[in-house]
Amino acid sequence: MRPRGWVRLAAFAGSAVVASRNQRLRVPTVLVGVAALALLTGCSNSPDSDNLPTRDPATAAVSPTDTPRPAGDVTRLSSPVRALLTEQSTGEIAALDASTDTSTVLFLIDPTTLGHTDPNGVPDAGVRALSLSARGASLSQGKPGELLVAAPNRIFRINITAHSVSEIPFDGDARSVQRRDDGTLLVGTADGKVRTLAADGKVTHTITGLASADALALTEGHVSVLDRRQTSVTEIELGKDDLGLALRAGDGATNMIADHFGRIIVTDSTGGELLVFSAGPLVLRQRFPVNSSPYALAYDQRSDTVWVTCTQSNEVVGFDLSTGIPTEVGRYPTVRQPNSVTIDQRTGDMFVGSAVGDGLQRIRADDRKRGQ
Repeated sequence: MRPRGWVRLAAFAGSAVVASRNQRLRVPTVLVGVAALALLTGCSNSPDSDNLPTRDPATAAVSPTDTPRPAGDVTRLSSPVRALLTEQSTGEIAALDASTDTSTVLFLIDPTTLGHTDPNGVPDAGVRALSLSARGASLSQGKPGELLVAAPNRIFRINITAHSVSEIPFDGDARSVQRRDDGTLLVGTADGKVRTLAADGKVTHTITGLASADALALTEGHVSVLDRRQTSVTEIELGKDDLGLALRAGDGATNMIADHFGRIIVTDSTGGELLVFSAGPLVLRQRFPVNSSPYALAYDQRSDTVWVTCTQSNEVVGFDLSTGIPTEVGRYPTVRQPNSVTIDQRTGDMFVGSAVGDGLQRIRADDRKRGQ
């Protein structure tokens, strides 16, 4: 059983961090990127994570109620929104209901009819609601025309065309799920396990040793895991029993996505920063102040822009990552409590969801180009 003890060393523009278990020392530097290996005390294939040093998971800041009018158009939904995702092949928007802890309504929204009215002036929101039997934790892309929802003791498969739901039984509280090109699923759990599921749902491999596996990012040949309770990003190698390199991800990391360049983008909500990593090996490439509690993430591949919601100010902010140093390219007022955001890659339109029931906001790509 190999020990997993932490020696963290990170260097980035502005300062370097040398952190031991009991202290942190900041040293000025102009280096960008090299970073940290991490070994946590304990064993990576330990059956539990009880002995890991952890913190309460960071969450979105509570948004102010007195804010400017949201940019673009807002469509009312019957429930607050926990998570948003655009299905790649159809462009339909999926929105997870945030109003209950025991079940979930999944809204499927056709953006081509969103906000239209019929000949009698009755709004046609283009919204269809599906009932799920458990609380959905996250949304991800399945095979073309399919969405995956991680939930306690099951993975929901949503057929977008048929508007139907099926389940994969799962032993554990699933927090995150990603589909690989070979059809297998990777599932992260609330107790820090990452399991590989065959196409029939059978568990074929399990990696333990994290406190929680809250988000998964797939890049070419690599899998990275966000652990909110340790505010860290860890690289894992499929087929091996041990965790790979790990890096501290700010002071309170909350969300993570990957883009088509293989970058891993993380929001540090507590520290008010945007973090950009690469995998193989895991390296911190960019660290940029955002402030106002950055939370949800979406990537517009047409413009190489990452959009970040700021829940402390009810804004969404865009950063161009193409030059190696994030450059702000847009900032728009949002619906209150913007805990979710997604981009329709076919049109570039951006959708922001309110976690307090203020609706679904659409900011069109053409409006963003005009600076509206």
